[in-house]
Amino acid sequence: MNTQSNAISESYAESNLVKSVDVSLTRLVYCLVRREIWENRSLYLAPLVVAGVIVFSFSLSSIAGIWEAQLRLGPTEGPAKLAFPYTFAALLLMGTTAVVAFFYCLDALHGERRDRSILFWKSLPVSDLVTVLSKAMVPIIVLPLVTFVVTLATQWIMLMMSTVAVAAHGDSVRALWSHLPFFPMSMMLLYHLVAVHGLWYAPIYSWLLLVSAWARRAVFLWAGLPLLAVGIVEKLAFNSAHFGGLLAYRLGGMGDAPFTAETLSMPMTHIHLGQFLINPGLWTGLLLAAVFLGLAVRLRRFRGPI
Repeated sequence: MNTQSNAISESYAESNLVKSVDVSLTRLVYCLVRREIWENRSLYLAPLVVAGVIVFSFSLSSIAGIWEAQLRLGPTEGPAKLAFPYTFAALLLMGTTAVVAFFYCLDALHGERRDRSILFWKSLPVSDLVTVLSKAMVPIIVLPLVTFVVTLATQWIMLMMSTVAVAAHGDSVRALWSHLPFFPMSMMLLYHLVAVHGLWYAPIYSWLLLVSAWARRAVFLWAGLPLLAVGIVEKLAFNSAHFGGLLAYRLGGMGDAPFTAETLSMPMTHIHLGQFLINPGLWTGLLLAAVFLGLAVRLRRFRGPI
């Protein structure tokens, strides 16, 4: 009886130990991601500033009546006409966060070596793997979610302004709300951000992190010159441009569900989640991203301050 009770208590203690390790690892990653956001305030300040400019400009245009004709939906016109200003705002915010993600990845591992803060972070009981993964999570997971929240809030404010402008000019507010597919637009936006800006661009972010961990200076040049060199060598040696086509295919978001006013007019017909998940380019890119991140972890392990 004692032997059985001891075995039960030992298995219970082991299970609790595993749970505590899992919780501590999750907490550690959460704290590292929060540290990245705290140290890189442009991750949320840049989209907030752009959102403020969009709202301010849209308010001026609403007062001046510039969008008055755009907000009127004729009997032969579709919701794409109403969705145009909202699409334009979303594209501006997505472009802003894409630029922020690009420069964040270039500086994520290079900056800590340049300012010698890597000596402090290596003194903590945090592995290089967890550190690099936390930095990779910022452009792949955090920034798409931040962009979604900021864009959704911006579009909601624009909708309120549009409602006031339409009512002030004596037009039907009900027509605006019934013809503008606001909720499906939001779902399309979330899908596009997570699928394209997150998962599809993961190998691009991982390559930038690898260069950030390797280069001692001129990180921007080292990120682009090898890719340009491969394209030039292929063109001169084989008179082909397959590598350039692959880069264009990757940067272009695989051409699935383009984020335009037309796709927003009927968003659910343009969300092909099943096709996206079985796309070989997605899994090839994620495998390549894992290789780049693994090399970045190894470089960070042996690279010292600059």
